[in-house]
Amino acid sequence: MAFTAKHAVVTGGAKGIGGAVVTRFLEEGARVTILDLDDKRARERLVNFEEQSLFVRCDVSKADQVEAAFKQIDVRFGAVDVLVNNAGIQRYSTVTDTTEEEWDLVMNVNLKSAFLCSKYAIPLMQKRGEGVVINVASVQSFITQRKVAPYTTSKTAMLGLTRSIAVDYAPDIRAVAVCPGTVDTPMLRWAANQSPDPEEVYREVREMHLTQRIAEPVEIANLILYLSSKEAAFITGQAIRIDGGLGLVVAGSVRQ
Repeated sequence: MAFTAKHAVVTGGAKGIGGAVVTRFLEEGARVTILDLDDKRARERLVNFEEQSLFVRCDVSKADQVEAAFKQIDVRFGAVDVLVNNAGIQRYSTVTDTTEEEWDLVMNVNLKSAFLCSKYAIPLMQKRGEGVVINVASVQSFITQRKVAPYTTSKTAMLGLTRSIAVDYAPDIRAVAVCPGTVDTPMLRWAANQSPDPEEVYREVREMHLTQRIAEPVEIANLILYLSSKEAAFITGQAIRIDGGLGLVVAGSVRQ
């Protein structure tokens, strides 16, 4: 998809969906910067690609760290072609159960980080005269399970951020939200382990999808690469679900 000499910045790129995105961009010849706090996994991800990659240890919810990171990126690569706002966390609580600290943490990591990274990446895209912002939202931007009030709010707000970027910076810069269903990531494994029966959680999750399985991170990464490419040049401002049909079936439907 002609990513040679292109530069992609991926937040939360050390593992999970972000890690798969980093690997796929590198395989396609892109230069890649990871913004993450997980030094060990990020550096392992970039082994054998040192000449075309950069790791910056960065809390992407902190404005000063993000600004400093993009200054370093500018010195190393001079411009940004693709920004993948992937960093995210999950917390389980209702509105009445959620503390102010928990609410702020989820909003800062999931939403504020996308704002901050876009704020500093877009000027570097404008230097190139074009660019793409991919915001990793969630199927829960459309449907919601119980007890995920902070998470689903943050992911729904990502759709508004995506539309705003698409409108404000057209025609040179595109923005697209990718909305996965359940994906086999460390965050999923962490969530399953909150249950006394993790295997039952996996069974229930598989059965919620029409595909009867959980997605692999590379499947989400492949969509992100396509949306970042020239082949997807007419797609902007949209939220695209890659969710195995999650939420399409109404509970209690009468079988014919």
